Amino acid sequence: MREQVTGARRIVVKVGSSSLTTAAGGIDEQRVDALVDAIGGLAAQGREMVLVSSGAIAAGLAPLKLRRRPRDLATQQAAASVGQGLLIGRYAAGFARHGLTVGQILLTVDDVTRRAHYRNAYRTLRKLLDLGALPIVNENDTVATEEIRFGDNDRLAALVAALVQADLLVLLSDVDALYTGDPAS
Repeated sequence: MREQVTGARRIVVKVGSSSLTTAAGGIDEQRVDALVDAIGGLAAQGREMVLVSSGAIAAGLAPLKLRRRPRDLATQQAAASVGQGLLIGRYAAGFARHGLTVGQILLTVDDVTRRAHYRNAYRTLRKLLDLGALPIVNENDTVATEEIRFGDNDRLAALVAALVQADLLVLLSDVDALYTGDPAS
């Protein structure tokens, strides 16, 4: 197993909101920089990297003067709209320090379940990798509704890993251990 992990050429890394943002909402620049440096280091070794990043809604809270994640969908979508731009800007600046260009891909469930959309997503991801760019993928929270959401970006990351035929999928989390059930129950 260790050889499969260390020998992986194409890697998808998923990171959650709590690993990228502050408790008050907004981007935690030190955490983002640490993630960027780790992924940039792997890219410098010749690995093809894809980042699946949560955090758009959380990153948009502070700029909109919201104290916690809103419950209504329209406010969540507005926060995602503000936060996604801030997040991708931070990533672009960070990865530029490593000589990497990023490309943003915002997906909905339709984009990975409808054949024409799937082919378009595949072609875009494949071309970005071929051009040496680092794709950054997130759910398109500005248009997603409760009925057509992935649920979480772990599922999206797994679908993206299959889409790009990744050798390795890494799910970064703030969970302290591996659980066989919900630790809250």
